Amino acid sequence: MRFVLEALFEDVPAEQIAAARDFYRSRAAGRGPAGFEELKEARAKKAAPRAAVPPPVEETVEAAGVRVPVRIFLPSGGPPQGVHLGIHGGGFFMGAAAQGDERHRALADTLRIAVVGVDYRLAPEDPWPAAPDDCEAVALWLVEQAEARFGTARLTIGGSSAGATLALAALLRLRDRGVVDRFAGAALRFGAYDLSAHTPSGRLIADEYFLRAYVGHVPDRDRTLPDISPLYADLTGLPPALLVVGAEDILLEDNLALAGRLSAAGIDVELRVYPAAPHGFTGHPTALAATALDGINSWLRERIS
Repeated sequence: MRFVLEALFEDVPAEQIAAARDFYRSRAAGRGPAGFEELKEARAKKAAPRAAVPPPVEETVEAAGVRVPVRIFLPSGGPPQGVHLGIHGGGFFMGAAAQGDERHRALADTLRIAVVGVDYRLAPEDPWPAAPDDCEAVALWLVEQAEARFGTARLTIGGSSAGATLALAALLRLRDRGVVDRFAGAALRFGAYDLSAHTPSGRLIADEYFLRAYVGHVPDRDRTLPDISPLYADLTGLPPALLVVGAEDILLEDNLALAGRLSAAGIDVELRVYPAAPHGFTGHPTALAATALDGINSWLRERIS
C-alpha cells in the first residue's frame, strides 16, 4: 500500500487552492503572546466580534456543581431538530464564546438546530482543569436538559483548535460517565491533541506560552493525561468524528495520528485535509474556508437527521 499525503487531500476547485495560496502569501505570519503581559495586551486589542442577528440568549447553566455562562442560538425557521455544542479556540488563554456568534447563528438557521456556545474559563487565571470542567458541565447539562429545553435530545459537539481539544476531552469524560452515546457526532477542527511535547507535532509547539499558561503547573510526566493530551487516551466508545485540518497546519501530524488511533479503536472517523491551508484556516475569508465549513455543515446534518 502506498501512503502519500496528497491522497488525503479534499477534492476542492483548483481556483480555490490558488486563491488561498495568494491570500496566505500576502498575509503576515502571526505569533502568540510570549508572556502574561503580552497576553493582556493582545486581549485588550482584540476587536469585538460582529453582532449576530437575531442575537443569542445569554444565561448561566449548571451541572455537576459547575456554573458556566453560555450563548444559545435558536433557529429562525421553527423548532430545533437537534442541539450543537460549540467550543471556541484561542490557545486556552484567549477568546470567548461570542467570537463564534456569526458561525453559530448561521449554523442554527442552516441546519435548524439550537447552538450553544461555551464561555469556559481561561488560563493562566484559571488553568487546567478549569476549561474541561466547564465544557463537561455544559455537555452534561445538555444530556440532562436538552429534551425539556429544546424539544430534542439529538446532540452533536464541535470546536476549533483548543476548542477541538476540549470537545474531545469532554467526550472522554462523558464516555467514562456512561452518557457519551447521547452525542451523535463530533466535528473537530485542527485540534492540539498532544500538549506533552512527546510527539513530533507536540514538540513543534513545546515552547509556546499557551502551554505554560494552561498546564505549566502540571509535571511533565503527567501531561500525557488524556484530559490534557487526548491523543494518549483510550478512544473506544466515542461517537463518529470528523477531523478537519489544513495541509500546512503545524498540528497536521497529530491530527493524522488521532485519525489513525480513532480508526484503530473502531470509531467511525472521517479525515479531511485541505491543501494550502494553515492552522485556523476556517476562520479566514477564503473560498476554501467556506467550502470546508459547508462540508462540516453537511456532515453535522447527517448526524442530526
